[in-house]
Amino acid sequence: MFKNFISDILLNHIQSKLNISVINVDAVSGGDINNVYRLQCDDYSYLLKVNDRYKYPDMFAKEQQGLDAIRETNAIAVPEVVLQGEFGNESYLILEWINVGSANMLASSKLGMQLTHLHKSTNPRFGFYTNNYTGSLIQTNNWYTTWSDFFIEQRLQPMVKMAADKNELTRNDVHQFDQLYKKLPGLFTEEPPALLHGDLWGGNYLIDTDGKPYLIDPAVSYGNREFDIAMTTLFGGFDRAFYEAYNNEFPLQHGWQQRLKLWNLYPLLIHVNLFGGMYAKQVGENLSLFI
Repeated sequence: MFKNFISDILLNHIQSKLNISVINVDAVSGGDINNVYRLQCDDYSYLLKVNDRYKYPDMFAKEQQGLDAIRETNAIAVPEVVLQGEFGNESYLILEWINVGSANMLASSKLGMQLTHLHKSTNPRFGFYTNNYTGSLIQTNNWYTTWSDFFIEQRLQPMVKMAADKNELTRNDVHQFDQLYKKLPGLFTEEPPALLHGDLWGGNYLIDTDGKPYLIDPAVSYGNREFDIAMTTLFGGFDRAFYEAYNNEFPLQHGWQQRLKLWNLYPLLIHVNLFGGMYAKQVGENLSLFI
């Protein structure tokens, strides 16, 4: 019935697991790695994500762990996880369906305020209890006592090595990163670890029809909160009300604006490894500001 979207056998499995009857399936845009669908029942809907369980092992289990970690802070909403599992060659994640509204100034302020509450959730060390994914790449989260060591060894070095192995970065680029590693501890003041969303670009939050913010697709760890703020500036999608609300509630340290391109070296390196091209140039431009 829905063979243009998902297989009947997977759909039947899901309906049996949830004891539901799906009356319509619509493809949802925005899924770069996963196939994403809206499952419509009589008077409610679910969001379904599907991918290759062997190509991206445990991706949805890691996503659920990230959503659970954010939910447990009671700081900001995330979609409820309805079901996560594997069937045949596929992994799937079923979430509550969020009816998306528009982001006005009030909703943006609420998002900024609630993000501060997430960032006030802390841990004695930087890292996380498990590794996870950022995009389609594995993200390691071993524990460290300083953000500088964590950022160098768990964020920059793995991505720099991968990019160099792909010949997307030159030997000189790698040398410049080595110079940055030596200088990094003096470029900022350490703060207590904050629970980060970890991939906070404009496509990873929603505002529902009641103006309630939700975070989606996390890549969580405990880190420096400027990292999340930096990500919000990389591709746009956040307005002045968001930043004002955040800084009024939990002011960022002096000079934070000048460090945004430092922290964005990591997501840019991810884009180098996934897409190459112009992102390597942008990495070089950002890197030159700090060495």
